[in-house]
Amino acid sequence: MGKWIYKTKLNADGSIQKHKARLVAKGYSQLPGIDYTETFAPVARLDTIRALIAIAANKKWKIYQMDVKSAFLNGYIDEEIYVEQPQGFIAKGSEEKVLRFKKALYGLKQAPRAWYSRIDK
Repeated sequence: MGKWIYKTKLNADGSIQKHKARLVAKGYSQLPGIDYTETFAPVARLDTIRALIAIAANKKWKIYQMDVKSAFLNGYIDEEIYVEQPQGFIAKGSEEKVLRFKKALYGLKQAPRAWYSRIDK
């Protein structure tokens, strides 16, 4: 259920800055009612955001924005999801064991909902 995604970050001159790897879940293989129940997470519509920016500009308010790095990795999931040990991280002597997710992983259908539930508390 996991897949490694590799990316190479480049400097402005095209030289390699660093290599990155991310383990993602194969959410497309999840079954509704078995692997997940709720996936909905509210998102502001673009016209609502534009209206808020217009009001703030008209009233000369300062606007701040933020980004939560790795947000989806911080949501707790309710379902029991087990995966095989990722390639390259198989524990010697425990090759037959699987891992259980406690938190969401990129690619899980319920990751956006889990993150929203965490920040909504």
